[in-house]
Amino acid sequence: MMRERAGEIARFLAQPVLARLLQALDGEGEETRVVGGAVRNLLLGEPASDVDLATTALPQETMRRGRAAGFKAVPTGIEHGTVTLVADGMSFEVTTLRRDVETDGRRAKVVFGRDFAADALRRDFTINALGLGRDGRVHDYCGGLDDLAQRRVRFIGDAAMRIREDYLRILRFFRFHARYGVGAPDAEGLHACIAGRDGLTGLSRERVRAELLKLLVAPGVASTLGAMAGAGLLMPVIGGVPHLSRFAAIAENDGAGVHPAFRLAALAVSVGEDASRLRERLRLSNEEFDRIERIARALEGLGGRAGLPAIAALRHVAHAAGNDAAAAALVLLNASTGAEGRVQELIAELGRTPRFEPTGKDVIGFGIPPGPRVGQVLEAARQSWIEAGCPAGADEQMEFVRMASTGLR
Repeated sequence: MMRERAGEIARFLAQPVLARLLQALDGEGEETRVVGGAVRNLLLGEPASDVDLATTALPQETMRRGRAAGFKAVPTGIEHGTVTLVADGMSFEVTTLRRDVETDGRRAKVVFGRDFAADALRRDFTINALGLGRDGRVHDYCGGLDDLAQRRVRFIGDAAMRIREDYLRILRFFRFHARYGVGAPDAEGLHACIAGRDGLTGLSRERVRAELLKLLVAPGVASTLGAMAGAGLLMPVIGGVPHLSRFAAIAENDGAGVHPAFRLAALAVSVGEDASRLRERLRLSNEEFDRIERIARALEGLGGRAGLPAIAALRHVAHAAGNDAAAAALVLLNASTGAEGRVQELIAELGRTPRFEPTGKDVIGFGIPPGPRVGQVLEAARQSWIEAGCPAGADEQMEFVRMASTGLR
């Protein structure tokens, strides 16, 4: 693998900003290496966009050297040895070598050191513990190169101990397997996750949410969620029964760039109460909750139908929940029917629906006094307009307002 990637490694290290930074930090009694995900991805032939470095230098020395080389130095996590160095629109997290002296399952107390092996062995998975020196040499202290070649996600050392250090590693195990692994999850790691699952309850909801949303858009997520569910680890995270077959159909067909909140709705939502539960359990952002809650309302509006809905029914739902939510609900309801072509036709037809232009002023113009009845008349007119096929003409739309106004006088 290393021979195959030698040219890519050399080009990576020759990037002007990175080469300048390594020259500044490496040498004069100190050593600095690229570590973690950038090395992993580089060896897989994938983009290495987030570049982290580990160094023997203490944080203040790292900042001094960085500034001398023209980098802006930001003490982003200096109590844990991390500073961010920025230049030419690129940022690099540089962390002093360290070892854990105390953990509580959520965070660790560390002391700084100068041993790259000790620093690597405190990480979570073997494929994340690789280091790359300025000379192009890859350093592997725990079999990460072999695991990477085998597409195997494996905890470093004792899996149960790694999990006790930070119970979020249970979710990270499945997330990294979905992203980089093949076949079934590593047996030792899976058993350790099952044994440590009670520790998930002590994690912050924000950390669980962030890890889950990353998992849901990983390439191998469908089979990985099946493994989680089989191990009893999925329901405790989402707080309900997962829709695994529906999710698998969605994950296979919805393509790249999918919104994580849509994937979460596909996995865990049928009714509005599901959306509220997820907001509380995962501390969803307002935007995420709005998207999921509207999909839930649309699912309820389309629920109980045999086969695909008529376009009028879909338009009624879209009026209540939004076109995007109606389209998402339609896709979810028909995820495993094989009617993908017709679903897309309905969505396209929904997108061509003209606007209903009349307003409350138009209703008042037909003799309805200002007040709640104005909204009732306008809504009745809009519903009749939808049932009639949504004509676009202004005169036709106003006729629906006139008829509704007459009926509610």
